[in-house]
Amino acid sequence: MRTFIILLYPRKKKRKWSEWKLKTIFSGIQPSGTLTIGNYLGAMRQFVQLQEAHHCYFCVVDQHAITVPQDPKQLKEHSRSLAALYIASGLDPEKVTLFIQSEVPAHTELGWMLQTISYMGELERMTQFKDKSEGRDAVSPALFTYPALMASDILLYGTDIVPVGDDQTQHLELTRTLAERFNNRFGNTFVVPEIQIPEVGARIMSLQEPTKKMSKSDENVRGFISMLDTPKQMEKKIKSAVTDSDGIVKFDRENKPGVSNLLTIYASCTGESIEDIVAKFEGKGYGDFKGAVAKVVVETLQPIQERYNELINSQELDDLLTKGAEKANERARKTLLKAKKKMGLLRS
Repeated sequence: MRTFIILLYPRKKKRKWSEWKLKTIFSGIQPSGTLTIGNYLGAMRQFVQLQEAHHCYFCVVDQHAITVPQDPKQLKEHSRSLAALYIASGLDPEKVTLFIQSEVPAHTELGWMLQTISYMGELERMTQFKDKSEGRDAVSPALFTYPALMASDILLYGTDIVPVGDDQTQHLELTRTLAERFNNRFGNTFVVPEIQIPEVGARIMSLQEPTKKMSKSDENVRGFISMLDTPKQMEKKIKSAVTDSDGIVKFDRENKPGVSNLLTIYASCTGESIEDIVAKFEGKGYGDFKGAVAKVVVETLQPIQERYNELINSQELDDLLTKGAEKANERARKTLLKAKKKMGLLRS
């Protein structure tokens, strides 16, 4: 059934970022824990490049986070921390609109409107709902319907492009479906967004289970590198990363997933090709290779951590988020009013 959804709107030939001309881009990340190097290499670093030539909206989607139980104090702290990491990673609030989702009420209002044109079968097919609800006795209906809120996040800003990891394409296909359905029923209202998956580093895997995607919610803390880990913690985690008994540095995702994952991390941090990296470590063992991976990871994250520490407890961060929320509210209200008028929800 997932294939059916994808075939409903065949994706255009993939284009490089440089081929997109002055488009509107939206991306949101949940504040459910400190981001990993996988989040940075697979998404956030690309955002820094995108801000130079596009209209960018970057959102801390705290209302998505509450689809599962959250500690209120931790949620508030994680939201601030995520915003600080966005900026520390290189986003310029003068060039982008950076804001917290719950500070823009239009998101939930349009989300409800889009729920009314969503079908149960479409939501039931969402694999993330199946994964997060499996084995749980009490499941919030918000966990089931939140793809409509995600669609609202994207459609409010006239989004042309959504940069996502390949595990999110199913939700984006539903967003495209809902935009088309609304336009067909009520008249042209929403831009139907394109999906863009980064070419390198789009899927960084767990250090301990390299067939699984690296996740900040992994119960095994050795499986992921937090963007706020100390250099010693990063080195220890990489040196304990699962590899194999061959002792040969070679890229082979199927037969050598652990080594291939470390090669991807190294290539994403340095910009070197995997072929050049493999040649560099020809005849060397995993000890030398892992040490080199740890070194480039530390060098990549250290300047980000320095800027983060300047921001996290500062008034500067609050001022930037307030300004971002004002900009986002102004844009989102225009789209919301247009959609409400089309649905007959305004008296005048």
